Amino acid sequence: MTARHQRTLGRRKMLFALGGAAVAVPAVAAVAPHALAGQTGNGNARTKAAAGALPLTIVNDSGSFDNASVHVYVVGNQDGKQVRLTPEGTLAPISASDNGADGFTDYAISLAGSGETNISLPYMSGRIYVALGQKLKFKAVTDGNGNAALQYPAGWVTSDPNYGVLHDCAEFTYNSAGMFCNTTMVDMFSVPLAIRLTGSRDQTTGTLRDGGRAAAFEAVRRAEGFADLVVDDTRIIAPGHGLDAGIFAKDYLAPYIDEVWSTYTGKDLTVTTNAGTFTGRVRGDRFTFDGPAAVSFAKPSTRDVLFCDGNLAAPNDGTTGPVAAVLGAGFNRSTLISHPAQPTTDASAFYRTALTNHYSKAIHEATEDGRAYGFAFDDVADFASYIQDTAPTGVRLTLTAF
Repeated sequence: MTARHQRTLGRRKMLFALGGAAVAVPAVAAVAPHALAGQTGNGNARTKAAAGALPLTIVNDSGSFDNASVHVYVVGNQDGKQVRLTPEGTLAPISASDNGADGFTDYAISLAGSGETNISLPYMSGRIYVALGQKLKFKAVTDGNGNAALQYPAGWVTSDPNYGVLHDCAEFTYNSAGMFCNTTMVDMFSVPLAIRLTGSRDQTTGTLRDGGRAAAFEAVRRAEGFADLVVDDTRIIAPGHGLDAGIFAKDYLAPYIDEVWSTYTGKDLTVTTNAGTFTGRVRGDRFTFDGPAAVSFAKPSTRDVLFCDGNLAAPNDGTTGPVAAVLGAGFNRSTLISHPAQPTTDASAFYRTALTNHYSKAIHEATEDGRAYGFAFDDVADFASYIQDTAPTGVRLTLTAF
């Protein structure tokens, strides 16, 4: 599979549109979170629900919550309009009139009384949320363009109405080009989820090893400077959000960033992408690369590195974007100094320095296949918990034991 950092980079921007920039209130989802291909079809959301319907199976193997205590939400976009999946497998538009007396919608899909739950998934792009013990509070609002929109949970914001709810999500785009999906920990890690995608191949990702969730929580607690990111036994907040909330040091990675800048003032760093190989050095205050195109970057902050944004933002231009993605991965995995040829593809070389993204390290170590979405550029060299199939026959989301 071609590394996604060498293809369209739109998903990362969409992650932040959904929640990455939320500070005090839930984010309004302006776009679907995982748009690897364009949506297709014509007509309204309800009438198109049967087109290309894909069997979606929800399996509750949590061992801690029975089916009656698990609530599922499938929300996202179709043809640029925000929609949600009904229990009957049809798409309905988001509407402010859906808010109840408490001010929130009830878009929950209940699981079957026992065993597996089967849902029909139409073409759409979005997220599958699972909430355990309590329902999530999604609020339908009107966006700046006067269109109905949905405020998504922001489990890293203490004032969010869903902060006390045990919940997590997987992301997907399903359309005529196929099924593209991942388990994401870019914002936080809470409920262990595994995805199995069948079709031209039988693929699984996201499965935690036995005791993996507890091990990840403990590893983050032990890492110097990271302990405050662990919220009881509910979730681990990603360090970027922790930084914004004041519970993670704003200059945590500054010494490593400074060392990278110093190291490559006197020697070259090469970055290879589908566009070719870029060769860079720090000149003045910018990391400047020559090659298929001239690209350069100002020194990033810790926040830029953790969010893969700001001075490491990746435009969809085929040149600056892919180089930014590789640099972002190298900073998070702390391989830039030790490996002057990037990207690094040997996972044993990742996270070896004291100053590193210990959150991402912990969740990668917790998974059976070593793949996870610990930060937005974790797909560089295919280390993200992402799978795709251009001829899918079914997708299975399992809440694994914890």
